[in-house]
Amino acid sequence: MAEAARRSGEWLVCRLGCTECCIGPFPISQLDAARLRQGLAELEARDPARAARLRLRARESVARLSPDFPGDPASGVLDEGEAAEERFDTLGDDEPCPVLDPETGACELYGARPITCRTFGPPLSCGSEAVGVCELCYKGATDEQIAACQVEIDPKAWKGL
Repeated sequence: MAEAARRSGEWLVCRLGCTECCIGPFPISQLDAARLRQGLAELEARDPARAARLRLRARESVARLSPDFPGDPASGVLDEGEAAEERFDTLGDDEPCPVLDPETGACELYGARPITCRTFGPPLSCGSEAVGVCELCYKGATDEQIAACQVEIDPKAWKGL
């Protein structure tokens, strides 16, 4: 990721308070969920009041999203099929991530954030699959300039996963 940021230079505009990618739910893995639970436990030990506010935001978000969730809201497991995926894709489009501090725009569990959050922004690829590029970055850049910033990632080589 550091190499992608270095190559991107001024094109990469992601900074504290830029929360465009923190709106709307997205799927996470079991590993992401475990990392988030650990991060929340660490936050609870350091700052119980902040952890309590985060838990409240999470409960409120689940309450808002559960009635329309295309699957089991208790487990977070989606139903099978395209219809469930399509419903999930439009679920809570305006819903901020509960981990996002509404006052500062900071991720309260930044060190424990899901892989999607860790990789979003710069142009990355993993094998033959390209990973999303933030639409706020690379304004005015040509496809060639964006491609010159692209870095191949190896998720197995990442520490802390």
